[in-house]
Amino acid sequence: MPFNLDKFVASPSVEELDSLKKSEIVKVAKHYGIEFQPLMRKDEIKRYVLEYLVDESILPSTILETAITVPTDNTFELKRLEMEMNKEIRLKEMEREREKEKEEREMQMQREEKAREHEFRLKQLETGLDTGVFDVSKHVKFVPKFQEDNVEKFFNHFEKLGEQLKWPRDKWSILIQSNFTGKAQEVYSALSIEDSMDYDKVKKAILQAYELVPEAYRQKFRKYRKADTQTYVEFAYQKERHFDRWCASKKVSTFDTLRQLMLVEEFKRCVNDDIKTHLEENKADNLKEVANLADQYALTHKFGKVGQTQNKG
Repeated sequence: MPFNLDKFVASPSVEELDSLKKSEIVKVAKHYGIEFQPLMRKDEIKRYVLEYLVDESILPSTILETAITVPTDNTFELKRLEMEMNKEIRLKEMEREREKEKEEREMQMQREEKAREHEFRLKQLETGLDTGVFDVSKHVKFVPKFQEDNVEKFFNHFEKLGEQLKWPRDKWSILIQSNFTGKAQEVYSALSIEDSMDYDKVKKAILQAYELVPEAYRQKFRKYRKADTQTYVEFAYQKERHFDRWCASKKVSTFDTLRQLMLVEEFKRCVNDDIKTHLEENKADNLKEVANLADQYALTHKFGKVGQTQNKG
């Protein structure tokens, strides 16, 4: 039967590898990107393939104990170690580059913010904006640009600027809506006149539209999985960001608030869906309050016995 590379890759085994010719093993090695010398013997190439499959957790490490042992050329061993070192160096360089880019972005945002504030102050001196009457049209140009892929930072930046420039809070909703685009613009237009004048309601509606609420952050953190194209360093970095955003959205700043966050989440995980929905609607963040709400709901709705839960694993 002719050798089928795709079939072997889909279900590799030592037995299958032992049955291959040198030319077929060479095809397998090239498929996995394994470096080897063309003049190497079949068993030597096969050993490299086995070590690669074990390193990638495709085959168990125990197979190396029974696999054929071949003489090791120091040159090839040094080459393999060099490849591993280069891979580690590349990962560290990638991490440093990401940190550098992050710092540069933050510095750029700070420079832009300072430039806006400076321009605003100059304008105050030129036009006498400090007259006691707030003219929205003269301030709206200082509102930061809205970015749909960075909604949370936009609100944080706007609020910081509003505090620094002493914008009246009852004018915030008018100022901020001037820069809305895309989905945010549609959500704002759908609000009632009364709600559209309330900055907090506008912000909540926009964040919900982009799913940037505590529950969405919690789910992103819990459900985030490593992609095949990611390194473990990249995966850990993204996982940490989702956790930090979840904590920030719940205003977690101390060990006690973090403790309550984890206890409340675990409590909700263990109760019936009806009670869980009731707890989320009431937005309690303290374990004692959550437990009292659950008991009250169970008594009011005659939901089994008080204290009865449904463990969801």
